[in-house]
Amino acid sequence: MNEAENYVRFVRTELAHSKDMEAVDRVAIQLSEILQRPEIKAAIKEAHQVGASSHGIQEVLLVDMELLGFSSERKGLFAEFKVSGLRPDYFKAMEGGGILFEVERGKTVANNMDLLDVWKTHICKDAKHLFLLVPEIRLSEKGTEQKIFNTVSNRISTFFSSTVTPIDVHSVYVFSY
Repeated sequence: MNEAENYVRFVRTELAHSKDMEAVDRVAIQLSEILQRPEIKAAIKEAHQVGASSHGIQEVLLVDMELLGFSSERKGLFAEFKVSGLRPDYFKAMEGGGILFEVERGKTVANNMDLLDVWKTHICKDAKHLFLLVPEIRLSEKGTEQKIFNTVSNRISTFFSSTVTPIDVHSVYVFSY
């Protein structure tokens, strides 16, 4: 990740240059630009406090996400499963497979929420892509810093290694705040 970007992209090699991926890349760039706006950065910083939930950050992004064609807390995407009540924070239908967008905060790594989000994308018949928004750094209640973005990126990269069997997820974009 260079300083001009606030995300890393993981994509199945055989799909990297497809038209579907080009469309998802365009949405990722638009989201990246939203996340870099000073007023959005300030509102997210205010919402990103010890003990707060991810819902505050979701609220900061709601209007912009809807303008990008995402729907909030979309129901019915997992209706055929025993876990039918699952809902992504945001969902955008796309040709070739939609995008689940999940906002994580405090329990991202400790409770494996990043891995749960990959699993949700894997089982969702309407989604092939995951946008995951995580803190760059999170302060614990004891004041220690946890490098969440780096940890999540390293964990997600494993799914896209040439040495493992591919999962049914075409791409994961890990965005930082």
